[in-house]
Order: sequence, then C-alpha cells, then structure tokens
Amino acid sequence: MTYKQQFIKFMVENGVLKFGEFTLKSGRKAPYFINTGNYKSGAQLAKLGEYYAKCIAENKIEAETLVGPAYKGIPLAVTTAVALAEKFGKDLNYCFDRKEAKDHGEGGLFVGKQLTDGERVIIIEDVMTSGKALREMLPKLKAAASVEIAGMVISVDRMERGLESSLSAVQEVYKEFGVKVYSIVTMADIIEAIETGVIEGKEYLAKMKEYRKAYGVD
Repeated sequence: MTYKQQFIKFMVENGVLKFGEFTLKSGRKAPYFINTGNYKSGAQLAKLGEYYAKCIAENKIEAETLVGPAYKGIPLAVTTAVALAEKFGKDLNYCFDRKEAKDHGEGGLFVGKQLTDGERVIIIEDVMTSGKALREMLPKLKAAASVEIAGMVISVDRMERGLESSLSAVQEVYKEFGVKVYSIVTMADIIEAIETGVIEGKEYLAKMKEYRKAYGVD
C-alpha cells in the first residue's frame, strides 16, 4: 500500500474516519465524518507525525520551522518535527502561538522558535473546513516577523465547496493569500480506497459519489 492508503486505513482503524449519515456543522447531510479528536494516544500521535512528515518530504516543501496553531496544531507540529528528524534526517524548528501574548518572562506571542525575517515556515493543521485557522494565524506570524509561508499541511482535503462559494476552503486560501495547502489525502483518495478494497464501505460508495457531485470541487 502507498502511504496515502495506509493513512486512510489508519483513520478508519482509529475511529477518525466514519461512514454513515451525519449532519455537518454546515447543515449538509454527509455520508462520512472526520473526527480528529479521536486521536488520543502516544502511538497514534507518533504515527500521525510520520504521515505528515511523509507528505512534506514527498512534496519537497522546504522550510526551517513548523508552526502549530493553538490548540490542535500544537501536538501535530511537535510530532511532525520529531518524525522529520528521526525518519528523514531533517531537523526543523517548531513553534506555536499563545492565545494571548505573554507580557512577562521571555514574552512574545509564540512558544518555541522565535521567528525571524525571511524564515520559511510550514503551518501544520488537522483539517480545513473554512480556512479560519489560517486567517487567524497569518497576522500573528506577520506581527512576529516577515516570514515566508512555504505551505500549509493538513490531513484531509475534503474537496468540498463552501456555503457561499464555488471554491473549496483550500482553493479559497490560495486565491486570497497565495498559500498552497498540501493534504496527506483527499476525498477522491478515500473514495478510491473504498473502490479498491483498501478499506470497507462499498455500501456507501453511491452516496459518497452523490455527495461529491452535489458539493465537490476538483
């Protein structure tokens, strides 16, 4: 199996990717649901970091520092940094933002690597629904230093248009900010994994494709 297929299987086995009938926050009725809150053990987190690291390596994203938006992005950035060092021999820095700037001690808005002008950073997140995390993070990064955003890495690209747009969240942030978003897998990869028997769920294929036809983007 490819690492993408392994990751899809990993999500299913850990109860992160589920099939059925779910009402999303958007109000849409979806035949699948992704709940990254089900990652909760050290072994899961270690494996997750390897998949993120593989995505960065495969796409040849060059940077000096990984940035994890509080709160979900914090452990993701840390485990990805560890995996990049152990599996790929790349020793990158990492940092994450505080919800409120600290006015004592070392101060500042970021914990970990203190950002400098010209530094290339990769933002690490779980999934992207609306691009809110990126929109909140960019001004914080620019306030800290004139950094260069090498990209953003997420686990799954839903390939789904927004409520008021013909573009997906991934496409919108690229159009608005010029930030390229890389995903470990896409919804098209998940559908293919069902079709090829990597994971079970052929009974949901028709509904998955109907949903993609109604709300999906390429």
